[in-house]
Amino acid sequence: MQASVCFHLEGLAVHLEPTAPGLETQPHICHGLIQAALEKGEAPEHLQYIDDIIVWGNTAMEGFEKGEKIIQILLKADFAIKKSKVKGSAREIQFLGVKWHDGRRQIPTEVINKITAMSPPTSKKETQAFLSAIGFWRMHIPEYSQIVSPLYLVTRKKNNFHWGPEQQQAFAQIKQEIAHAVALGQVRTGPDVKNVLYSAAGNNGLSWSLWQKVPGETRGRPLGFWSRSYRGSEANYTPIEKEILAACEGVQAASEVIGTEAQLLLAPRLPVLGWMFKGKVPSTHHATDAT
Repeated sequence: MQASVCFHLEGLAVHLEPTAPGLETQPHICHGLIQAALEKGEAPEHLQYIDDIIVWGNTAMEGFEKGEKIIQILLKADFAIKKSKVKGSAREIQFLGVKWHDGRRQIPTEVINKITAMSPPTSKKETQAFLSAIGFWRMHIPEYSQIVSPLYLVTRKKNNFHWGPEQQQAFAQIKQEIAHAVALGQVRTGPDVKNVLYSAAGNNGLSWSLWQKVPGETRGRPLGFWSRSYRGSEANYTPIEKEILAACEGVQAASEVIGTEAQLLLAPRLPVLGWMFKGKVPSTHHATDAT
């Protein structure tokens, strides 16, 4: 199958603009074609969203070599590459509205400024708009769901809009968290990479975070933070049941980021987790207690 695309390398980003008839109106087909070609060609580590790709490296040369390999894979798969769209590398780029700096995903400064400048909502609609604006960045914020819970209360249909001290405190806190949001690293692979999942069950909900650490790193790099409030009768669970629930959902979320083949270390170490995962988890999941 012959397809024509434009290949754009800006910084560590690769942008593909399909020009074959029909592809521009069928993004899922375009994504699938490119993804299949890259998987078949065993492309280096990258992120792809429809016709956008990002690659990275510790040096400009490493990033260039990875980009060149992706070009060759696509050429071999009968994609036509527009050479004029290939540009040099940069330490900082914008990719899908996200700032990447030195291989880490950050909230763009202009987004932070816009959110922190927002005035307190005066209606349900304005509250929903604010939550929509910050929701995209929730993986950067530890315990996001617990922080914004008071804001969601005023958006419920059965509740009249009332902006009280609890809402104002949550509004101010989440803006502060956005302003100091944690930069997230890209997924790294290899035998020396340790994937550690931290899970916790608090009074108001569950939270977990995924970190990667390689030799030479003191703290490691976070890949993401997740959280949610308790649902239904979950708030009445025993503490150990809540911890099990947090661990199970954490493993599922982590697998969506690093895949099911990677070894995953669980923390904190709970005696019940060894029993729970021994023979209970599909063979593709390698979940063990963190030491």
